[in-house]
Amino acid sequence: MANADTPATRWLSHDEQLAWRAYLRAHRELQVALDRDLTGSGLSLPEYELLSMLSEQEGDRARMSVLADLVVQSRSRVTHTAKRLEDRGWVRREPTPEDGRGVALSLTAEGRRTIESAAPTHVESVRTHFIDLLSTEQVSALYDMFAVVREHLVPGTRPDDEVR
Repeated sequence: MANADTPATRWLSHDEQLAWRAYLRAHRELQVALDRDLTGSGLSLPEYELLSMLSEQEGDRARMSVLADLVVQSRSRVTHTAKRLEDRGWVRREPTPEDGRGVALSLTAEGRRTIESAAPTHVESVRTHFIDLLSTEQVSALYDMFAVVREHLVPGTRPDDEVR
């Protein structure tokens, strides 16, 4: 029971609860499906995402902190993923020349071949399990909705305009 100083909880309506749970389940199941489809490439979804983001950076190289922001993972988690990729020879860690204190990750030639080989499988998986299930209008609405959410969570950011 709320006291006079505590605002009452704004519980979700039945329809809001259904929408929230549908989002949670679909998001998790989509990640499982995308991860499963990458297993033939020898990559997990987080590994693919890190290699993919790295391959899109100038010179196939980026600071670890930048990569963590791009893949929306903690720096610690990115460090662990980078270690696995480094052990396979797909990336290498380097000191940043700008200040010498930071660490950058560089994509190796073998890493470039790996991401280029896995990309068609991943794109087909995204199409099969997500994009092709939606109308053009639904895809546009989804972008618009999540742009609002992202702007709320990370004020001042622009929602991936470079890929739109």
